[in-house]
Amino acid sequence: MSHFRMSEVAALVGVSGDTVRRWVDSGRLAAARDSQGHRLVNGADLAAFMRAGAGDDPARHWSSARNRFRGLVTDVARGDVMARVELQAGPHRLVSLMSREAADELGLEVGSLATAIVKSTSVIVESGTARGGPHA
Repeated sequence: MSHFRMSEVAALVGVSGDTVRRWVDSGRLAAARDSQGHRLVNGADLAAFMRAGAGDDPARHWSSARNRFRGLVTDVARGDVMARVELQAGPHRLVSLMSREAADELGLEVGSLATAIVKSTSVIVESGTARGGPHA
């Protein structure tokens, strides 16, 4: 059975380590101490906590899209009609193409906070094969 440290829980849920510690201290999320005194969360307990949406922001907007990435805008390239916006959300780099008008109305600038909401019927497949390899 998997167990996760507070920092790992924070990374998985997308919150700070302090938030996870507050959840544990308040009893919202169960944790036990290992032989070194570190708090660990049981993987099954964490999965149930996340499924229940216990870590969700109550102020969030509800939609059918379940993949939400809050991050920092790292680049905005505006053309005459379209804009390409890059967002860094933790280890995830997301790129969105939108109308220039939408980017302007949203006030998207390098350094601003934004949330990318992803809902797709497409599945992208990665390969360990380098460019120019046998399957390029």
